Amino acid sequence: MATFKLPLSGDVTQFFRLFSTNLTALGSQIGLININLGQSKAPEVEQEVLENVASYGTQIGRISDALVVLLTHFRPERELDTDELRALDRLRAMLDDIADIKERHRRRALRIPDRLDFGRWGRS
Repeated sequence: MATFKLPLSGDVTQFFRLFSTNLTALGSQIGLININLGQSKAPEVEQEVLENVASYGTQIGRISDALVVLLTHFRPERELDTDELRALDRLRAMLDDIADIKERHRRRALRIPDRLDFGRWGRS
């Protein structure tokens, strides 16, 4: 769960957890405050994963790192079509943008190597 801090206070995650628990029966709007909890088929599982395993950011970060490793070692059995190549180019661009932000915050970031040219996997 995201940590919210107000001036002169500590973590207020418990405050938002209290809100989210009580709002499920009331709807998601009180006055000017809108809280969108999203739709989940198993909210209790999602909450336990977030509290005991990893935040959404951590989960996405680990999946992204694994994709970098897999793509670095990937050798397609057939030529990739234009849509497949575009998907890989867009993924690389997004992962590079994320890596730039991580590095600005002095965090470790994996990148798809520049030497890896997706174009050579496609039709000429």
